[in-house]
Amino acid sequence: MPEVKRKVLGGFVLTLLLTTLGTPSAWAKITPDGSRETDTDVSADVNGDKLTSTAGAVVFDRSKNGSGQSAGPVTSTASNWTPPACYYAPKYTPAQLKKYLEPIWEAGSTGYEWDAKQRKKFEGGDPYKDFNKDKAGEGYFWASYVTEGREGDPGALDCTRDYFWVDTGDPPPPEIPEAITPEMLAQLAYAEIRVPSTKVELAPEGTTKVNLPTWAWLDAADFKPVSVTASVPLLGVQATTTAEPISLKIEPGTADATTYPASGVCELNGDQIGEAFAKGKADETPPCGVKYLRSSGDDSYKLQATVTWKIHWTGTGVNGDQPLPDGEFGADQDVIVQEIQAVNR
Repeated sequence: MPEVKRKVLGGFVLTLLLTTLGTPSAWAKITPDGSRETDTDVSADVNGDKLTSTAGAVVFDRSKNGSGQSAGPVTSTASNWTPPACYYAPKYTPAQLKKYLEPIWEAGSTGYEWDAKQRKKFEGGDPYKDFNKDKAGEGYFWASYVTEGREGDPGALDCTRDYFWVDTGDPPPPEIPEAITPEMLAQLAYAEIRVPSTKVELAPEGTTKVNLPTWAWLDAADFKPVSVTASVPLLGVQATTTAEPISLKIEPGTADATTYPASGVCELNGDQIGEAFAKGKADETPPCGVKYLRSSGDDSYKLQATVTWKIHWTGTGVNGDQPLPDGEFGADQDVIVQEIQAVNR
């Protein structure tokens, strides 16, 4: 069994496995570019979706995520909220940082004064002597990472601190708010959530009639909770972010329509949203649906269906589910509305 150390890090318990880390382990080294050399390839590809991937120091497990070509990311209902664009996490061992920096200094591309200052900092004992080689195996130099896909965001420029050392089992300096935490991992996992397309089932399907209630529902088999786990194996911390469907909003694509219910929002009922149409229900009012009051003529209406997903997370040192902003994912579909034709005899 590996030796375990526990220390409080920014309000959560940091569990460090000092030898092997749990499954999937095989995390052998951090290379200078932040990628990892492993004894085992833990990446798999199903329908074009990687189940496990490494982004900087963070590993994403997407094995319980939504998949397929129609799946897409949720948009936060909190307009001013986004996952972090950058963060600090372990990056280099002493030998790896030396291997990375020395060629830069020798090339002189950063200028003599800067190089001299850096040599003094990492070699000359102010504060690190010979890249902290005497502490090899006892910690890592931390550095900044930019979240994939966020390179152009203003927040990506917030992490400008130079490399700094953190002993194994110790928290990072408290004056660094961007240091990775389970909550930040949960937010990064939020950005990786993929949910199924929100194309609704309609009855009548595709073409309906003026003043005829059209039933709408979602296939319960497709709309199950999905989740992504983000972890930093070198720190033994992780967070799992879960999204669960809670409601469907129908927008008919025209003001000449009535929705069921009147709000257009169909709440989750048991394991389904809406109710599938069946024979014998033609005279009933659909619990979820729409009634068009005017023909679409030679065109069609764009019915938009948007599912709201309740999102929460749990992770290292956290008791119970913690909330994150709800997410939405929607899609349009064409609905042709025809006048009911009457035949006079």
